[in-house]
Amino acid sequence: MHRMATVLCTSGLAAEARIARAAGFPVVIGAGDRERTTALVERAVQNANCLMSFGIAGALSPELQAGDVVISTEVVSEDSCWRADDRFGTRVAALAREIGALQGSVFGAPVILANEAEKRRAWRETGALAVDLESDVVARIASRAGIPFLVARTIADTLYRELPPAALIPLSEAGNPNLARVLGSVILRPRQIGTLVRLARETRTALLALARPAHAFRGLVTAS
Repeated sequence: MHRMATVLCTSGLAAEARIARAAGFPVVIGAGDRERTTALVERAVQNANCLMSFGIAGALSPELQAGDVVISTEVVSEDSCWRADDRFGTRVAALAREIGALQGSVFGAPVILANEAEKRRAWRETGALAVDLESDVVARIASRAGIPFLVARTIADTLYRELPPAALIPLSEAGNPNLARVLGSVILRPRQIGTLVRLARETRTALLALARPAHAFRGLVTAS
């Protein structure tokens, strides 16, 4: 007998959370703050039997393009590695193949990797396809709770994309850009406008692509 899993999503952006909620998932928004993310997930995990790190990510593999979907049940950090059990991993892999997603490990970084040199270093050291700020938090808490986890991410910035200063400004607690501070950064450094426009276009592509994994994993089941 099977029952529908209570899959709790963890996202950094409000835009990511809206996509997850539209697919029927409960979501916590960490807003890029790892301590806040940890506290929120630890508080909510008691009501879940699966955790999903859901949203956009940066590419570490040079082959990944904006909008590519990465699905994983393996997460690495600077000092640890987590892997879901084989049975759950097999089920996730089958769903990933159905939507044409790439499969490989994801790096949970302590800070944003803002340029090609940082991303290449992480790729060499971890072998991960992509990087974000939430996946290692999700994997660690899920492992402690004894429940499965997965990562569903779409690529927003490629290996070669250098993030401009305005893109590194912390989000609001609701997971939205701080528009006043972004505008201030642009006024001080107007040369970043072109890069910001391209990054915004790539981020939109990644957000649109998130609908595929959101709907694919809506039917995830676990044995009761």
